[in-house]
Amino acid sequence: MEARRDVFQAIADPTRRAIIGRIAQEPVNINSIAEQFKISRQAISLQLKILEECGLLQVKQQGRERICLAKLEKLNEVQEWVTQHQKIWTSRLQALKRFVEQEELQLKSSLKYSSKSKLKNNGK
Repeated sequence: MEARRDVFQAIADPTRRAIIGRIAQEPVNINSIAEQFKISRQAISLQLKILEECGLLQVKQQGRERICLAKLEKLNEVQEWVTQHQKIWTSRLQALKRFVEQEELQLKSSLKYSSKSKLKNNGK
């Protein structure tokens, strides 16, 4: 059974993120990519295969070379997910901020009242 891969799996690995960054600048042959990392060529091939399965790159044969081309449209899924969760957390954090500010006001108010009450009692 073949594993189903998505863009989130692709960006979960720092090596794959570095590869995406490299091929996003310009198409690059596989040998050039492999030379930039301190891992085996076989490991690079696996990373490229995962990126290809996730739809983030395409490998094209040009003569004797295999060239990696970026297909970054799938990263929009990540952007949409981040935006959705950013809205949720922004709303929650704003509600928390309002709550803390209300608590501070109540605390200040009760301290003022307590201080006035002590002054009245001490003045008797």
